[in-house]
Amino acid sequence: MEINDKTRLNLRIQGLIFLILFISIIGMLAWVTKHYSVEADWTATGRNTLSTASIKLAQRLKGTMTFTAFARSGDLIPARKKIRDLVGRYQKYTNKIKLEFVDPETNPDKTREMGITVEGEMVVEYQGRSEHIKNSTEENITNTMQRLMRSGERKILFISGHGERNPLGRANHDLGQFTLHLKKKGIEADTISLTETPSIPADTAALVIASPLVNYLDGEVKLIRDYVRKGGNLLWLHDPGSTHNLDKLADDLGIKFYPGVVVDPSTQLLGISDPTFSLVVKYPHHPITNGFNLLTLFPRAAAINDASVTPEWTRTEILQTVARSWSETGVLKGAIQFDKGKDIAGPLTIGLALSRDKKNPETEKTGTDTAKTKAKKPPQQRIVVIGDGDFLSNTFLGNQGNQDLGFAIINWLSNDDSFIDIPAATAPDTQLNLDQTTWSIVGLLFLIVIPGGLVIAGVTVWLKRRKR
Repeated sequence: MEINDKTRLNLRIQGLIFLILFISIIGMLAWVTKHYSVEADWTATGRNTLSTASIKLAQRLKGTMTFTAFARSGDLIPARKKIRDLVGRYQKYTNKIKLEFVDPETNPDKTREMGITVEGEMVVEYQGRSEHIKNSTEENITNTMQRLMRSGERKILFISGHGERNPLGRANHDLGQFTLHLKKKGIEADTISLTETPSIPADTAALVIASPLVNYLDGEVKLIRDYVRKGGNLLWLHDPGSTHNLDKLADDLGIKFYPGVVVDPSTQLLGISDPTFSLVVKYPHHPITNGFNLLTLFPRAAAINDASVTPEWTRTEILQTVARSWSETGVLKGAIQFDKGKDIAGPLTIGLALSRDKKNPETEKTGTDTAKTKAKKPPQQRIVVIGDGDFLSNTFLGNQGNQDLGFAIINWLSNDDSFIDIPAATAPDTQLNLDQTTWSIVGLLFLIVIPGGLVIAGVTVWLKRRKR
């Protein structure tokens, strides 16, 4: 090609156009990377990605939640980087989370004022309430957000004095572990003695009858029945055997308990030799069980006879055993078989949820339901009856989905429906285990094959250029 002034001019123009286009493309890529991001989490359990529960919780924020982290300045400070990355995951799903940093070395007064004790501690503030987070993990942040987002303080009371399961106890049959997890989610648990406190506080989110061993006094039964009549929420955990003078309460709810203990042969498939363990594998459509797909295990359960047709209650059988199960009325020794005419065939109900609309005091006074009274409509009255108290005990709480089911029940009883589908967090798998052969192949690839390939490619290119 002949090189002349015109050719040189064309080449310069082409070079200039190429430079302009190249710079424009680089600028557009910079703009795209600033406004859009694409990430892929290839870890086995997605430990670098928020769980579905945390995402849903972040998206429910109605106001600004401020995270103030106390960590030394510098992008290379591990505490700052960890907090920025973790809180940033929540910020991807909501613009209502604000993150601020305070350097304890340059701002010691505020550090002392806020009561900061460790590097990386955070103060989370939301709608006038605040909590501290000393260990920045997704579980701690999500639990803290959940507590702050609750519409008000939730308190459940366990009746005591009749051999009930202790909500603060550490014995195998007690419920201490369950209530400890509830506390992390903003629900306080305490006991109440109906003989010492002859009235149930009005701010009780739910009253719990946790498997009594001796009979209630008539006066105590009256207090419980009055509490239910006035719209109180109730969780009744009943073990096989006597109702301990609570028959009138059962009549009020329109239920009875079948005699005997539920026997479920299907548990043998899981290696459980005790036939009195029952499994629940399917759940009906109900706020408690929506999206719930975990097995739940119930040791020594009693079946519930829900034959009532009372129109005031909406009734849902939330827990049912498999069709092969039955309620064994005989002695649980030796070979246990179904005796037609004596035992009750499955499937059997071992969990029942009841709800009804509370009466509006203003409506009762005026006799009419105006728009104003509808706006002040009180929450539903809710009751759950479970034919087993062991499934939430310290011994069996960690089996399958027992803990998550307990959370869902308490949240529903407390009228905190928005938190029901948030399961307990699980620890991620952070180890990579490879056999010796795989390690040898990986070592051969990176130490010999790839370096050798690069050397051969380099020598080949060098030889071709030398021959020109």
